[in-house]
Amino acid sequence: MVSALLLLSLVSACLIYYYKSMASNQRIEEYHYKVIKTYKSFEIRRYEEALFTSIRLNSASYKQGSSKGFSILANYIFGGNDRKQRIAMTSPVAMTLEDNMRVMFMIPNVLERGDMPLP
Repeated sequence: MVSALLLLSLVSACLIYYYKSMASNQRIEEYHYKVIKTYKSFEIRRYEEALFTSIRLNSASYKQGSSKGFSILANYIFGGNDRKQRIAMTSPVAMTLEDNMRVMFMIPNVLERGDMPLP
């Protein structure tokens, strides 16, 4: 029950942030790519280089890990960092499911590696 409420709160916070951003004529920065080939139900894409911030998790399930990882990174970009600096939301949120789960947010193009606040 607590995790469902946490997830609902997180999704609500993201939606509020999204609508506030759209209302102020800001767009969510997206990961740039070039379509190499289009098929009936999918595309092959080549993505440009980008800087990401990420969290590694040892999680028993995709649902648990993705929720926890997204929550930690959302807190970071909403000002939960050493400078209390808000960082613009970007799209998409990426994940890897290798030995450890990794949840990643793309860093906006206006920031460089040295500009990023510490968690």
